[in-house]
Amino acid sequence: MPDVDSSLFALGELPGIPEKIDAARAALTQLRWHEALRRRIPEAAAESRVRGAQASAALEGANIPVEVVRDVMRGAAQWPTDPDPVELVARGAVQATAESEHVRGLVGTAPLQALARLHVAAAGHLLETEQVGRPRRDEEGSAEFTDLGPAPAPAEVSARLDALSQVLTADPAVPALVVAAIAHAEVATVRPFLRGNGIVARALARAVVQARGLDPTGVAVLEAGHAAQGGPAYLGALAAYSTGSPQGLGLWLEHCADSLVAAARAGEQVCDAVRAGRLT
Repeated sequence: MPDVDSSLFALGELPGIPEKIDAARAALTQLRWHEALRRRIPEAAAESRVRGAQASAALEGANIPVEVVRDVMRGAAQWPTDPDPVELVARGAVQATAESEHVRGLVGTAPLQALARLHVAAAGHLLETEQVGRPRRDEEGSAEFTDLGPAPAPAEVSARLDALSQVLTADPAVPALVVAAIAHAEVATVRPFLRGNGIVARALARAVVQARGLDPTGVAVLEAGHAAQGGPAYLGALAAYSTGSPQGLGLWLEHCADSLVAAARAGEQVCDAVRAGRLT
């Protein structure tokens, strides 16, 4: 990917995108000033991860009550010893969303290491040990996101991951929304792993918006922002991105910007619940 920084800056200047970026930044700045965040950021951020994990699982078709996710994430409950398929997917979403907090310092310095750690969290319980934390090899495919067409061959995956590393280490002046959106879409559409690509993509985006200072508190519920627009809209925007056209890229960036505005609203609901003591 020649001159990645210039390409990313250009994406941020596509028609209508600067205004969308400004709207998302304003929504997240407003969230940062919520009264509950004066002294209770860790509590609000933890609840954001709870709701984010629940929404990420739901986007995979694994609907599970937020109360169950909250109890698991705070250590008050454990997954069943014989989990069903829904619980297996939800467990991956919970673990990857939690891990996003620990890799945010790596996404801009050792991006492939961050990606591997997120995959271990998302799919370590679903795959053989030798298949976890590394890209697909040889004739390995991925049956995920089939609506986007066949997954790229493993030989192409390597080149795309190299390009993704350049995106994640781009100039700090590149809008964080652009970096997070492209990173998210690359993982989802390239499908570098056998399983868990969507969950990893959303956890990676969460880490990026924190690491790049767009949501430094980690209270915005990024995953709920995507879920708020509905699964078909999410897949449709990813499909538009996969065309590689300026129109398709712009549609995906618009979707991500609108998702961040919705994520900020969901974060405000978290803050209201924290302030009112409504979390159990």
